[in-house]
Amino acid sequence: MSLRSGQVAAAAGVNLQTLRYYERRGLLDEPERTLGGHRVYPEQAVTTLRTIKAAQRLGFTLAEIADLLASARHQHRPGEGAGLRDSTHAKLADVEAKIADLTILAGTLRAALDAGCNDLETCVATPDCPLVLDVRG
Repeated sequence: MSLRSGQVAAAAGVNLQTLRYYERRGLLDEPERTLGGHRVYPEQAVTTLRTIKAAQRLGFTLAEIADLLASARHQHRPGEGAGLRDSTHAKLADVEAKIADLTILAGTLRAALDAGCNDLETCVATPDCPLVLDVRG
């Protein structure tokens, strides 16, 4: 069964501009056209769009998603290749590093509140300012 652009977009929960953008980016295959020039998509396009949106919610960029989709299309047997596993490990490491950075940032901000910092320039000028970062490395 073929679906028109609006049907695909509605079923996947995206707007038409998003659908076309993903086509231009190569995330979706170019659809066939009717004699009247209307785009028609296979039902699989809805699954692909949902997959793209799910991957975005997990923090993958469109470039990373394009690589994952390309990797999946080139696999001949289930479980072949490690594209998703490797990418997920890398994304998890990235997220955990960001969490560590944010934890440090939150601690610094709490220290600034506890120190009663009301004016940035005044606070930074004091030797025990919690906002001054050690840049000596």
